[in-house]
Amino acid sequence: MPSAVPDILAPGLRIVFCGINPGFRSAAAGAHFANPRNDFWRLLADAGLTPRRLGPEDQWELLELGFGLTNAAYRTTKGSSDLRRSDFAGSAERLGRIARELRPRTIAFVGKAAYEGAFRERPALGRQEGRLEDTILFVLPSTSPANAAVPYEERLRWFRELAEISREP
Repeated sequence: MPSAVPDILAPGLRIVFCGINPGFRSAAAGAHFANPRNDFWRLLADAGLTPRRLGPEDQWELLELGFGLTNAAYRTTKGSSDLRRSDFAGSAERLGRIARELRPRTIAFVGKAAYEGAFRERPALGRQEGRLEDTILFVLPSTSPANAAVPYEERLRWFRELAEISREP
């Protein structure tokens, strides 16, 4: 099933950010992380991953910076809690193809639920032990407004750790 939000992908990216699934605002905008209360774009800038604060309307500019965007599940829902296990069918295989064919340095899951949906195991935050091909797997806290209980500074700490990893030779 195609997504209302396009994948933003190219060969040889530094990081592919993998969200959980598109929410209604993202689907309506045809853009990733389009809810104005979602901290994704602010976190990218504050962690030094982008030279300025971008927004969903700038999502294609990420390719020039070495970043891509996709989702673990394509079905649009009000919230990720509305997803079913079947919504993630084929997700691990698709991410494996991205790793094999496009060879990004890192796939960063924006929320534990994205990783868990794809691989059926609950991850810790941060760098994962396993890889897909040569691609590093990293789990970030969700940037969704539904995850507001996790303080901004705590989420920023994980984005900064990812930024450090992305600069390693």
